[in-house]
Amino acid sequence: MGELTGRVAAITGGTRGIGRGVAEAFLRDGASVVINGRNPEKGDKAIAEIRAGSDAGDRVHFVQGDAAVRDDCERLIDETIARFGSIDILVNNAGGATNHAPVADLTDEAMEYALKMNLWSTFWCSRRALAHMVPQQWGRIINISSLEGKVGKPGVATYVTAKHAVNGLTKSMAHEVGTLGVTVNALCPGAIETDMMVEEGTKAAASMGMAYTDLLNWFAQESAIKRLNEVEDVALVASLLVSEAGAGITGSLISIDGGSAPY
Repeated sequence: MGELTGRVAAITGGTRGIGRGVAEAFLRDGASVVINGRNPEKGDKAIAEIRAGSDAGDRVHFVQGDAAVRDDCERLIDETIARFGSIDILVNNAGGATNHAPVADLTDEAMEYALKMNLWSTFWCSRRALAHMVPQQWGRIINISSLEGKVGKPGVATYVTAKHAVNGLTKSMAHEVGTLGVTVNALCPGAIETDMMVEEGTKAAASMGMAYTDLLNWFAQESAIKRLNEVEDVALVASLLVSEAGAGITGSLISIDGGSAPY
């Protein structure tokens, strides 16, 4: 508690799910946090709920924007600095699997959008944030990747491709700024039942001719623990990485999947 007092974090896709859980963890540790999302009503609701359930007060702020748009990504970083005076932590959380079809049926537009939402958003936000982190010789970047960044899955080639690319970008950035006080890591969760998981998992299950509950059980049985992790499991690892205890961890692709990944 309090270890992040004075630190400032920006989180894309922070109004719900993993992004929201990470935001709440950072706030508990004393950070000021800016969350981003496309829907202003959902953003205002998230801010109100966070403030009502904690002592966050004015330490939490919402910036509307679409992470698949470069100008919105850059504006998130700029507004974070304008609001709180710096940016120390960036969590590239926005993303998701939006097209469920075999490669033979995919359009160029489907692949392009998946890359913008998952990969390009990470690149745009990181590039802007590093311009401030490097001069101050301190920074933490966490990219929320996925188990699908380490394996292949049928019907979700757009997502698998984008998350593999996020993992590669993570490693390259880590080597570029490793001597400059900045760490860069990727978290690779397995299936976690967030709002987005319900929405997109239902579509994915239908594309494979199975029920959503059967899909969840399939994910659970792939793991060593035979159950799904929860948002808090991811948030706790994120808290470790941005703390001083995480200063020696960089360029890592950290699985939070109950042992499902092959490496």
